[in-house]
Amino acid sequence: MVHAGTVLISSIKLATKLVGGGKLLFLPTFLAALAYYNYDLYDPESRLVNERNLRSEYDFIVVGGGSAGAIVANRLSANPEWNVLLLEAGGHESEITDVPVISLYLHGSKYDWKYKTQPDPSACKAMKGNRCCWTRGKVIGGSSVLNTMLYVRGNKRDYDNWEKLGNPGWGFEDVLPYFKKSQDQRNPYLAKNTRYHATGGYLTVQDSPWNTPLGVAFLQAGEEMGYEIRDINAETQTGYGLYQFTMRRGYRCSSSKAFLQPIRLRRNLHVALWSHVTKVLIDPESKRAYGVEFERDGLKKTALAKREVVLSAGAINSPQLLMLSGVGPEEHLKNVNIPLIHHSPGVGENLMDHVAVGGLLFLIDFPVSLVMNRVVNIPAALRYAVLGEGPLTSSIGLETVAFITTKYGNQSDDWPDIEFMLTSTSTNSDGGTAAKKAHCLRDDFYDELLADLNNKDVFGVFPMLLRPKSRGRLLLRSNSPHQYPLLYHNYFSHPDDIRVLREGVKAAVAVGETTAMKRFGARFHARPVPGCKTIEQFTDEYWECVIRQYTMTIYHMSGTSKMGPPTDPFAVVDPKLRVYGIQGLRVIDASIMPQITNGNINAPTMMIAEKGSDMIINYWKGIDTKRRKRRSALNITIS
Repeated sequence: MVHAGTVLISSIKLATKLVGGGKLLFLPTFLAALAYYNYDLYDPESRLVNERNLRSEYDFIVVGGGSAGAIVANRLSANPEWNVLLLEAGGHESEITDVPVISLYLHGSKYDWKYKTQPDPSACKAMKGNRCCWTRGKVIGGSSVLNTMLYVRGNKRDYDNWEKLGNPGWGFEDVLPYFKKSQDQRNPYLAKNTRYHATGGYLTVQDSPWNTPLGVAFLQAGEEMGYEIRDINAETQTGYGLYQFTMRRGYRCSSSKAFLQPIRLRRNLHVALWSHVTKVLIDPESKRAYGVEFERDGLKKTALAKREVVLSAGAINSPQLLMLSGVGPEEHLKNVNIPLIHHSPGVGENLMDHVAVGGLLFLIDFPVSLVMNRVVNIPAALRYAVLGEGPLTSSIGLETVAFITTKYGNQSDDWPDIEFMLTSTSTNSDGGTAAKKAHCLRDDFYDELLADLNNKDVFGVFPMLLRPKSRGRLLLRSNSPHQYPLLYHNYFSHPDDIRVLREGVKAAVAVGETTAMKRFGARFHARPVPGCKTIEQFTDEYWECVIRQYTMTIYHMSGTSKMGPPTDPFAVVDPKLRVYGIQGLRVIDASIMPQITNGNINAPTMMIAEKGSDMIINYWKGIDTKRRKRRSALNITIS
């Protein structure tokens, strides 16, 4: 048990550093139990090998070890003849990142890039400096280590529309096998539907092991409102259903755990952590990518790629790297003193995100919600450590999902425009700590609206706009890779977005009026939102004000290196995900989405990685086969 003691001490230090000694007092005991009962899981030998002795040259270099990059590295290194280098700017996951219920405490931690958008008076007005906080994972596993683990594939029409935009091979029937390829569906009822689900893949997908009574009540409310209960990852999306999670036996199943840990001993895969890629090396004459520059241990290093460089750094870092490497809008690169290699005006454009509305909560009369200081305690910690059960397995209270269509959509069509995230918590449920910080709320705003509700029983309905028409953009501050890019979200720059989301807010409020929720004494928290007090409540004008005040990002940044046909001047990559104008360089992550999908985007990002990996493998298998045939023919001629 010597090693268990070592883990215990290091875990307590980590917990205190991350969340502070006074915020979650159960953590030291929890981690002690975790070390005692599960210390073998955290043996350093079960972690990824952070390779120190790198080769000078690899067949493939993958930049970014997140939701996409982990998959690409796995699939490419399955060929023992190919050497693969995976470069990740962050470090290892930890015991803390495994625990679903405390994911919000990771926002703003060492695992987070801590991006913030540029001030914009049209949205995020309740946030500090009118700036939205955009959490992005700086850790092996990327944002799959920080997110709420929701597994939502989107709508069939998302992918059929991608294909109609000039991207052959990206229709729903084309991409469905790649969703299934990754999946290990642990719900036996859902797994029976083999048309849409699969078992045996690397990525565990399961229902939450723990729900409050509110979870079933949400489903009953949906039925009362005329919706059917559905598997939202199957035939029909419209309706209510229980969320599916990338979770394994109560623990987070990140892309690193799913795709990298099982193959950590492959000799042809090197994973280099704390390795910040600063530039893709591109020959200006041939316009071929031949390697990358990166920083590690305070030193500048170079790695060469014989075949391809793959950018899987995400919707912020991938376009940033393209521009730092000379691929992007000519005038902008000139302004920041970067030599142009290829003019690509779409790099950094088409920035999309799903936005929701915070503060829509309902007080209830029964102690059934996820109040952190009541349900997250020492007994719960021990139960979690020993059995992997209990409230610590809850993904911050997310239990039920609904997809609905407002009056601005076609009610008879399965093409919802609003997603409800129905939760057994709200912003106040942790006493004004992690959620408030994650949302970057100003103290005065929170104190006036929510502080007196701290740790009281509530449930929340967060309406999310599914198909925003507004588009943001990303620009470089300078030619330094260490300066964060300028992020312009441009939320609600298209008036239709406000209109649809406003109807979503009205529908969210109606959930609390159902008999199913009234059984709990549900009553809407109707206190006027700061900044909107002079407007008559419950009017369209009032709801628009609320939306612009408490604007919530759902952290679904995408589209900034969009895929499209050669006739689209703003397409950055072709349907094979190859960067236009540059040989040997692909982008495989959420930034290639031409349009954002109808739901949370982690599952679609993983699908993109599976499909993109297959494209690379098939291309190079063809090249290698031709080379072998030529060598064979040459040998026959010589003999």
